[in-house]
Amino acid sequence: MAWDEWEQLKSQAADRQPTHMQLNQVEPGTGGSTAPDPASYGDLRVSQGDLAKIGDHAFTLYDRLWKEGRGALSGSDKAAADLTGQGFALGSALQHVSTRWEEQLTSLRDACAHIANHMRVTKKLHADDEHYIRRQMSSIDMLDAGFDERVGEPGKDNPVYGPPKKKDD
Repeated sequence: MAWDEWEQLKSQAADRQPTHMQLNQVEPGTGGSTAPDPASYGDLRVSQGDLAKIGDHAFTLYDRLWKEGRGALSGSDKAAADLTGQGFALGSALQHVSTRWEEQLTSLRDACAHIANHMRVTKKLHADDEHYIRRQMSSIDMLDAGFDERVGEPGKDNPVYGPPKKKDD
């Protein structure tokens, strides 16, 4: 396509287009899907069992990658050395593949270890947070009950403090 032809096609396309900007969108009220309210999904919940399972699976994968993923490395390295020693260019290529495999395997194992450790730490942190929140909430409830005049009827003793003590004369 020549430059003149390109310029001609551009001008023809511009003539067919209106001179104002137009955004492609669905017209209001003509249908289309709307995203549901995020509040309708509810709260994010995860149990300690879920976190433990994820951590256990990541640790199991970490171990299996070490045992099963390295099986061909020693054979590949030996074959690469033999081929290189005999003057074949394939030897260095095989060594490159073996080296890259080991690097990727190490990277994947590191990621599995990171996930397993993170799940353990997350489980502990959230358990500690949960205990802290419960302690804070129970102490707030006690304070509210002690200072809230609405706990008992007006003119009566607050039942939070127990039965009234008898005065000794």
